[in-house]
Amino acid sequence: MSLHLHMLPPSVNNLTVRVFLRASGLDHTEENAWGKTRSDEFMGKVPAHLTPAIETADHPRGAMWESCAIMMYLANKHGLEGLYPSDPGRRALIDSANFYLTGTFYPLVSRSTYPRLGFPCYPGEVANSDLGDDVKEAARKESEAALAEPLSVFENYFVNDGFIGDGDGPSIADIRLAATLEFLAMNDTALPEWAQSYVARVEEALGNAYSEPAADVRGFVAHVKSQA
Repeated sequence: MSLHLHMLPPSVNNLTVRVFLRASGLDHTEENAWGKTRSDEFMGKVPAHLTPAIETADHPRGAMWESCAIMMYLANKHGLEGLYPSDPGRRALIDSANFYLTGTFYPLVSRSTYPRLGFPCYPGEVANSDLGDDVKEAARKESEAALAEPLSVFENYFVNDGFIGDGDGPSIADIRLAATLEFLAMNDTALPEWAQSYVARVEEALGNAYSEPAADVRGFVAHVKSQA
Protein backbone atom coordinates (compact mmCIF):
# COMPACT_ATOMS: atom_id res chain seq x y z
CA MET A 1 0.00 0.00 0.00
CA SER A 2 1.32 3.40 -0.98
CA LEU A 3 0.48 5.84 1.82
CA HIS A 4 1.40 9.52 1.61
CA LEU A 5 0.85 12.00 4.46
CA HIS A 6 0.45 15.73 3.90
CA MET A 7 1.22 17.51 7.18
CA LEU A 8 2.23 20.76 8.88
CA PRO A 9 5.02 20.24 11.45
CA PRO A 10 3.91 22.87 14.06
CA SER A 11 0.36 21.50 14.35
CA VAL A 12 -0.84 19.15 17.10
CA ASN A 13 -3.61 17.89 14.82
CA ASN A 14 -0.94 16.85 12.35
CA LEU A 15 1.29 15.56 15.14
CA THR A 16 -1.45 13.07 15.98
CA VAL A 17 -1.22 11.27 12.64
CA ARG A 18 2.55 11.60 12.45
CA VAL A 19 2.83 9.78 15.79
CA PHE A 20 0.20 7.21 14.82
CA LEU A 21 1.92 6.27 11.57
CA ARG A 22 5.24 5.81 13.32
CA ALA A 23 3.70 3.85 16.19
CA SER A 24 1.76 1.62 13.80
CA GLY A 25 4.82 0.76 11.73
CA LEU A 26 2.90 1.43 8.51
CA ASP A 27 5.14 2.27 5.59
CA HIS A 28 4.49 5.83 4.46
CA THR A 29 5.97 8.98 3.03
CA GLU A 30 5.53 12.43 4.56
CA GLU A 31 5.36 15.85 2.92
CA ASN A 32 5.27 19.31 4.45
CA ALA A 33 2.14 20.91 3.03
CA TRP A 34 3.03 24.49 4.03
CA GLY A 35 1.86 26.88 1.30
CA LYS A 36 0.31 24.07 -0.77
CA THR A 37 -3.11 23.43 0.74
CA ARG A 38 -4.91 26.02 -1.40
CA SER A 39 -3.32 24.89 -4.64
CA ASP A 40 -5.51 23.40 -7.36
CA GLU A 41 -3.55 20.17 -7.14
CA PHE A 42 -4.08 19.78 -3.39
CA MET A 43 -7.72 20.83 -3.40
CA GLY A 44 -8.41 18.46 -6.26
CA LYS A 45 -7.62 15.68 -3.80
CA VAL A 46 -8.58 17.33 -0.50
CA PRO A 47 -11.34 19.87 -1.22
CA ALA A 48 -11.52 20.84 2.46
CA HIS A 49 -7.89 22.07 2.09
CA LEU A 50 -7.06 20.63 5.52
CA THR A 51 -4.17 18.73 7.02
CA PRO A 52 -3.37 16.14 8.14
CA ALA A 53 -4.47 14.40 4.97
CA ILE A 54 -3.47 11.07 3.54
CA GLU A 55 -3.44 9.79 0.01
CA THR A 56 -3.83 6.08 -0.59
CA ALA A 57 -5.15 4.22 -3.61
CA ASP A 58 -7.07 1.86 -1.31
CA HIS A 59 -9.39 4.63 -0.10
CA PRO A 60 -12.71 5.07 -1.97
CA ARG A 61 -11.84 8.70 -2.80
CA GLY A 62 -8.09 8.27 -2.87
CA ALA A 63 -7.55 10.78 -0.06
CA MET A 64 -9.03 11.77 3.30
CA TRP A 65 -8.50 14.22 6.16
CA GLU A 66 -9.33 14.57 9.90
CA SER A 67 -6.83 13.05 12.32
CA CYS A 68 -9.19 10.76 14.24
CA ALA A 69 -10.88 9.51 11.08
CA ILE A 70 -7.50 8.74 9.50
CA MET A 71 -6.38 6.74 12.54
CA MET A 72 -9.68 4.85 12.75
CA TYR A 73 -9.59 3.99 9.05
CA LEU A 74 -6.01 2.75 9.03
CA ALA A 75 -6.34 0.89 12.35
CA ASN A 76 -9.46 -0.88 11.09
CA LYS A 77 -7.88 -1.68 7.74
CA HIS A 78 -4.72 -3.15 9.23
CA GLY A 79 -6.16 -4.73 12.35
CA LEU A 80 -4.14 -2.60 14.77
CA GLU A 81 -5.72 -4.05 17.92
CA GLY A 82 -3.18 -2.49 20.26
CA LEU A 83 -4.00 1.02 19.09
CA TYR A 84 -7.72 0.58 18.36
CA PRO A 85 -9.15 -2.58 19.93
CA SER A 86 -12.22 -4.21 18.42
CA ASP A 87 -13.72 -4.99 21.84
CA PRO A 88 -16.92 -2.88 21.90
CA GLY A 89 -16.45 -1.54 25.43
CA ARG A 90 -12.83 -0.50 25.01
CA ARG A 91 -13.54 0.97 21.60
CA ALA A 92 -16.48 2.91 23.01
CA LEU A 93 -14.15 4.59 25.53
CA ILE A 94 -11.69 5.48 22.78
CA ASP A 95 -14.33 6.81 20.39
CA SER A 96 -16.03 8.80 23.15
CA ALA A 97 -12.72 10.36 24.21
CA ASN A 98 -11.87 11.35 20.64
CA PHE A 99 -15.31 12.83 19.95
CA TYR A 100 -15.28 14.70 23.27
CA LEU A 101 -11.84 16.06 22.45
CA THR A 102 -12.70 17.28 18.97
CA GLY A 103 -16.18 18.53 19.86
CA THR A 104 -15.69 20.06 23.31
CA PHE A 105 -12.03 20.24 24.32
CA TYR A 106 -10.26 21.33 21.15
CA PRO A 107 -12.47 24.38 20.44
CA LEU A 108 -11.36 25.73 23.83
CA VAL A 109 -7.73 24.80 23.08
CA SER A 110 -7.83 26.71 19.80
CA ARG A 111 -9.51 29.78 21.33
CA SER A 112 -6.97 29.96 24.15
CA THR A 113 -3.79 29.14 22.21
CA TYR A 114 -4.22 30.14 18.55
CA PRO A 115 -4.08 33.90 19.23
CA ARG A 116 -0.71 33.46 20.93
CA LEU A 117 0.57 30.96 18.36
CA GLY A 118 -0.28 33.34 15.52
CA PHE A 119 -2.60 30.78 13.91
CA PRO A 120 -5.67 31.91 11.95
CA CYS A 121 -8.80 31.81 14.11
CA TYR A 122 -12.14 30.56 12.90
CA PRO A 123 -14.77 32.85 11.35
CA GLY A 124 -17.11 34.21 14.00
CA GLU A 125 -14.56 33.85 16.81
CA VAL A 126 -13.84 36.90 18.98
CA ALA A 127 -10.15 36.64 18.04
CA ASN A 128 -11.12 36.94 14.36
CA SER A 129 -13.27 40.04 14.89
CA ASP A 130 -12.68 43.80 14.78
CA LEU A 131 -13.06 44.08 18.54
CA GLY A 132 -10.28 45.61 20.61
CA ASP A 133 -7.28 43.70 21.88
CA ASP A 134 -8.55 43.89 25.46
CA VAL A 135 -11.81 42.14 24.50
CA LYS A 136 -9.94 39.52 22.52
CA GLU A 137 -7.60 38.81 25.43
CA ALA A 138 -10.53 38.57 27.84
CA ALA A 139 -12.16 36.00 25.56
CA ARG A 140 -8.90 34.07 25.30
CA LYS A 141 -8.55 33.98 29.09
CA GLU A 142 -12.15 32.81 29.45
CA SER A 143 -11.47 29.92 27.09
CA GLU A 144 -8.30 29.06 28.98
CA ALA A 145 -10.19 28.96 32.28
CA ALA A 146 -12.90 26.78 30.75
CA LEU A 147 -10.32 24.11 29.88
CA ALA A 148 -10.27 23.01 33.52
CA GLU A 149 -13.59 21.15 33.26
CA PRO A 150 -12.81 18.92 30.24
CA LEU A 151 -9.32 18.32 31.61
CA SER A 152 -10.92 17.00 34.80
CA VAL A 153 -13.18 14.75 32.73
CA PHE A 154 -10.19 13.29 30.91
CA GLU A 155 -8.36 12.74 34.18
CA ASN A 156 -11.15 11.10 36.14
CA TYR A 157 -13.19 9.32 33.47
CA PHE A 158 -11.00 8.49 30.51
CA VAL A 159 -7.41 8.23 31.78
CA ASN A 160 -7.61 6.98 35.37
CA ASP A 161 -3.81 6.89 35.79
CA GLY A 162 -3.51 4.59 32.78
CA PHE A 163 -4.38 4.77 29.10
CA ILE A 164 -7.66 5.55 27.38
CA GLY A 165 -9.43 2.32 26.53
CA ASP A 166 -8.02 0.48 29.57
CA GLY A 167 -5.24 -1.17 27.59
CA ASP A 168 -1.64 -1.89 28.47
CA GLY A 169 -0.39 0.78 26.08
CA PRO A 170 -1.55 3.97 24.35
CA SER A 171 -4.56 3.90 22.04
CA ILE A 172 -5.36 6.28 19.22
CA ALA A 173 -7.23 8.41 21.79
CA ASP A 174 -4.08 8.67 23.91
CA ILE A 175 -2.13 9.80 20.87
CA ARG A 176 -4.77 12.43 20.12
CA LEU A 177 -4.99 13.73 23.68
CA ALA A 178 -1.25 13.77 24.41
CA ALA A 179 -0.57 15.62 21.16
CA THR A 180 -3.26 18.18 21.93
CA LEU A 181 -1.88 18.85 25.40
CA GLU A 182 1.39 20.02 23.81
CA PHE A 183 -0.29 23.32 22.86
CA LEU A 184 -1.32 24.11 26.44
CA ALA A 185 2.27 25.21 27.08
CA MET A 186 1.12 28.49 25.49
CA ASN A 187 -1.33 29.20 28.32
CA ASP A 188 -0.75 31.04 31.58
CA THR A 189 -2.21 28.12 33.53
CA ALA A 190 0.33 25.34 34.02
CA LEU A 191 -0.55 21.90 32.70
CA PRO A 192 -1.93 19.89 35.66
CA GLU A 193 0.48 17.46 37.25
CA TRP A 194 -1.57 14.45 36.19
CA ALA A 195 -1.50 15.66 32.58
CA GLN A 196 2.27 16.16 32.65
CA SER A 197 2.69 12.62 33.97
CA TYR A 198 0.24 11.35 31.37
CA VAL A 199 2.08 12.90 28.41
CA ALA A 200 5.35 11.51 29.77
CA ARG A 201 3.74 8.07 30.10
CA VAL A 202 2.48 8.12 26.52
CA GLU A 203 5.84 9.35 25.24
CA GLU A 204 7.74 6.70 27.18
CA ALA A 205 5.49 3.96 25.82
CA LEU A 206 5.79 5.14 22.20
CA GLY A 207 9.44 6.23 22.30
CA ASN A 208 10.78 7.95 19.19
CA ALA A 209 7.45 7.46 17.44
CA TYR A 210 6.22 10.26 19.71
CA SER A 211 9.38 12.17 20.60
CA GLU A 212 10.65 12.73 17.07
CA PRO A 213 7.59 14.48 15.57
CA ALA A 214 6.73 16.12 18.91
CA ALA A 215 10.07 17.93 18.73
CA ASP A 216 8.70 19.98 15.82
CA VAL A 217 5.71 21.17 17.85
CA ARG A 218 7.77 21.78 20.98
CA GLY A 219 10.38 23.71 19.05
CA PHE A 220 7.73 25.89 17.44
CA VAL A 221 5.99 26.58 20.76
CA ALA A 222 9.30 27.43 22.42
CA HIS A 223 10.17 29.82 19.59
CA VAL A 224 6.81 31.61 19.80
CA LYS A 225 7.10 31.94 23.58
CA SER A 226 10.62 33.34 23.24
CA GLN A 227 9.30 36.10 20.96
CA ALA A 228 6.52 37.17 23.33
